[in-house]
Amino acid sequence: QVQLVESGGGLVQAGGSLRLSCAASGRTISSYAMGWFRQAPGKEREFVAAISVSGGSTRNIDSVKGRFTISRDNAKNTVYLQMNSLKPEDTAVYYCAADSFPRTLVPTTRGSDYDYWGQGTQVTVSS
Repeated sequence: QVQLVESGGGLVQAGGSLRLSCAASGRTISSYAMGWFRQAPGKEREFVAAISVSGGSTRNIDSVKGRFTISRDNAKNTVYLQMNSLKPEDTAVYYCAADSFPRTLVPTTRGSDYDYWGQGTQVTVSS
């Protein structure tokens, strides 16, 4: 079993930055693809970003391209989401997820492919 704990959320003004961290315990995530998802009030959960096992391949939704960067440090068993130029529409609970059986070199964007999930961290962007 893998436990994922997100941190780094908070309240920030539009245009500001936050860096989310996802610390894994229980097992090493070095062979797992990792992803970030978010869910805003009244909306469905949506994919935000994902990173391959090696870190050589990443994917983002269009709305965060050029603003959000996913990265990983396997030595620390941690994944990060650097969020810059934040907008009010980025307000959501952000969840970290692990795909323990990645099927391709390109990380998946489907939530159903991820086996482990964190509890989430709230990000609120004020206008």
